[in-house]
Formats: sequence, C-alpha cells, structure tokens
Amino acid sequence: MLLRTLALLLVVTSAAANEGDAILAAVEQHARQLAAGHAGEIRIEAGPIDDSRLQACAQRETYSPPNTRNIGRTHIGIRCLAGANWNILVPVRIGVISTYVTTRRALLAGKTLQADDLATATGDLGALPTGTVVKTEQAIGKTLRNSIGAGQALRNDQLLAPRVIRQGQTVRVISQGTGFAVRAEGKALNHAAAGELARVKMPSGRTISGIAQEDGSILLTN
Repeated sequence: MLLRTLALLLVVTSAAANEGDAILAAVEQHARQLAAGHAGEIRIEAGPIDDSRLQACAQRETYSPPNTRNIGRTHIGIRCLAGANWNILVPVRIGVISTYVTTRRALLAGKTLQADDLATATGDLGALPTGTVVKTEQAIGKTLRNSIGAGQALRNDQLLAPRVIRQGQTVRVISQGTGFAVRAEGKALNHAAAGELARVKMPSGRTISGIAQEDGSILLTN
C-alpha cells in the first residue's frame, strides 16, 4: 500500500512539474513576441510559479494584462482552456541588450541637439526608462525640454520636434483621395511639429484640422 501511495505521489509530482515547464515555455514565447519590435539580443526570465496545485491542462492560452510593458519587469497571464480551470499571472523580466543614446556632456534646456552632443552606450533597454532613444538620428535637430547631465540616457519625452508650422502663418491645406487632390490656403491657429495636429482657419471662417507635414503643409484628416 505504501509503495502504491509513493508511486501515485511521484506521478502527481511529475505531472505538476511537466505542467509548470509547459507554462513557462508558453509564457517565454509570448514574452519574445512582445519584445519582437526591439532590435537587439532578447533575454527572457520567466517565473517562478507555484504549480503544485495546477491540474494538467490540454490547451493553454497566454495573454497580456492591461498596461503590460513590452520590455522590463512585467507579468504575462496564462489560462487553461481545456482539461482544467485555472488562470494565473507569471512574473517575467524581458531584457533587450542593445545600443541607446546618451548625452556626451551636460546640456541646457532649449538646446537644439547636434551629433557631437550625443554618444551611444550598450545596455539592457528593459532596465532603462520607457521611451529611451535608441538611434541618434531620432534626436538630432530636436530641442531639449529640460536640462540633462552628462552620460544620461535620452528619452523621447525630453525632446521637442522642430516646428514646421507657426501660429498665424499662411499654410497650404491639402485634401486628397483616390485620383484627386484639392489644395487651398488658410491661417494656422497653433504651432505644430511634423506629425502633430494643426488647426487652420479658412477664408470662409471655417476652422478645420489636419496633420502637419515635413514641408509645412497640412494634410486634412477624415
């Protein structure tokens, strides 16, 4: 009887271990998909989990909870769809070893960044602030919102894109579709960088909105 009990215990323990391995493998695959948009060496650390009470599952589904980061420390959900009824969150650390942009020297707010203001370093993007700039061309020509020390990682939210439209200037307004394009002129009601929303007052007095383009024109939104 004792031998039978021990054998049963070994089977249950083995099944739980197999289930735990399957969960971690599925979560790691999901984590790699989250990090796929980042260039660099991806490193995943999933777990630990307590699988002692998880019944064997025939079909699992992973998912991203609300506000899940695609790199750094986060959680990935996994639930059983067939064979059992459980739903757990697994802690995950998603690392991406890549280059990122730093300041070569201390820089003051309002500084328009040039190539010689910047340097690059290599590290884990998952351990850096969200929005860290990874290419120098993403920063050159932009203006610093605030002062920053030497050797600091540069973030997108610290940068202001150059204005292509200034409030009060006359701008070209373009409306286009399949086989047609209509152009007119109006007066800009706000400053805007390329890609930002710009409002325009037309000669008729009507106010319309569109997306500022690199050439200073405005493309109307639908």
